[in-house]
Amino acid sequence: MRVLGLDPGSRRTGYGLVERTGNRLRCLTHGTVAPGAKLGLPERLHAIASRIGEVMESTQPDAVVVEEAFYHESVRSILVLGHVRGALLVAAVQRGLAVAEYSPREIKLSVAGSGAAAKVQVAFMVRRLLDLRAEVTADASDALAAAVCHLHRVRVSAPARAASAAALRLEALLAAKGSR
Repeated sequence: MRVLGLDPGSRRTGYGLVERTGNRLRCLTHGTVAPGAKLGLPERLHAIASRIGEVMESTQPDAVVVEEAFYHESVRSILVLGHVRGALLVAAVQRGLAVAEYSPREIKLSVAGSGAAAKVQVAFMVRRLLDLRAEVTADASDALAAAVCHLHRVRVSAPARAASAAALRLEALLAAKGSR
């Protein structure tokens, strides 16, 4: 399964694609979209959505994870972040991709073991979990952490879904044998 994590920001939006094969997690790509700081908000939103859309098309993820907004004292910052999140959500939905959202606390807990982990701790764990040797920007690291969080959540719930599907198949087999 391939998951594209997104860390929204109007100045820098991080992205990271993580693939899970069995129990192995592997980073396929990561980066940051940074539209010109002199652009107005509508132009920045367009640039971010366009570039992330290109990433979605070229990487073909199975799901997209967008970090939820967090509390901030600046109402304007939260509103701008909401616009960026909206543009990213629309870009994913336009391409028919499943979307998941997690709070920063949930992501930190999943990756670093503490919802109050510092960015440095999260970045360290992302590099360790994905066996990355080179430095990763903070925005890309947060995006990779979001993708890892989702893959951890999906892995936990997948056995339950598989057991339900197996029970339904068994029930159908037994019903078919009973009708003979």
